[in-house]
Amino acid sequence: MPPALLPAALVALGLIVMFTPVFVMLAHTVWNTDEQGHGPIILALVVWLLWQRRERFAAAVAQATPAGFFGWLWLVFGLCLYVLGRVQYIVMFEMGSIIPLLTGALAVTFGWRMVRIAAFPIFFLLFAVPLPGPLVDMLTQPLKQGVSWVAEQIIYAAGYPISRTGVILMVGPYQLLVADACAGLNSMFTLEALGLLYMNLVGHTSKLRNVLLAILIVPMSFGANVIRVMVLVLVTYHFGDEAGQGIVHGAAGMLLFTVGLGLMLLLDSALGLLFRREAKA
Repeated sequence: MPPALLPAALVALGLIVMFTPVFVMLAHTVWNTDEQGHGPIILALVVWLLWQRRERFAAAVAQATPAGFFGWLWLVFGLCLYVLGRVQYIVMFEMGSIIPLLTGALAVTFGWRMVRIAAFPIFFLLFAVPLPGPLVDMLTQPLKQGVSWVAEQIIYAAGYPISRTGVILMVGPYQLLVADACAGLNSMFTLEALGLLYMNLVGHTSKLRNVLLAILIVPMSFGANVIRVMVLVLVTYHFGDEAGQGIVHGAAGMLLFTVGLGLMLLLDSALGLLFRREAKA
């Protein structure tokens, strides 16, 4: 191994040793649920994003200027957060500590230039951190209510015999409960991650366009959840409860991301047309 890569290998080894128990614990608990099962995918994407930047990392290593006080401050903060999470069994702190730890380790080893290169992958790790239960419960209920109401109104306008009580939709002889996984905060959180990844990959130069797209991803995610619920309701009505709760329900997550990606591309295309017209004007 080239001597210049030895510090990077030591940083990677240290993080692997520290976080392997955390990943194993999450794989058997939080990441084993429909609501937050996207964690391993986020980690894989972060590794891929870092690998895509390997040439820029190599160039930065040759000009490494280790950071001073603020780099160590990030590192110490991350270590304290990690220890607190391990001792008090606070999953959000355990997993969340990887962000300041990675930031601080890169800063004190190679300098802030390396941190800037890795900025988006480090930020993207935020989507792998499990959301706190009280926050999820507080925001999920009104989201489910909203998705249920919009789905009911659209399906009723199409002539179907549907009514609603809270988050329970009654269509024909069937009753469907809109669950957290179908219309909750976590699905919107995941779609926001997908949107930010898309923006990073396409690399639009207009900051305003990126900001608008990031903001519009929120209502887009809501719309994707409405479509997901409507499809499940209509499949149940036409083909029975077994069909709605069987293969179609199992594929609903893929449907959500397909619809979300399609809406995202439409939004981006619309913004592209808008910005091109303004540029010509």
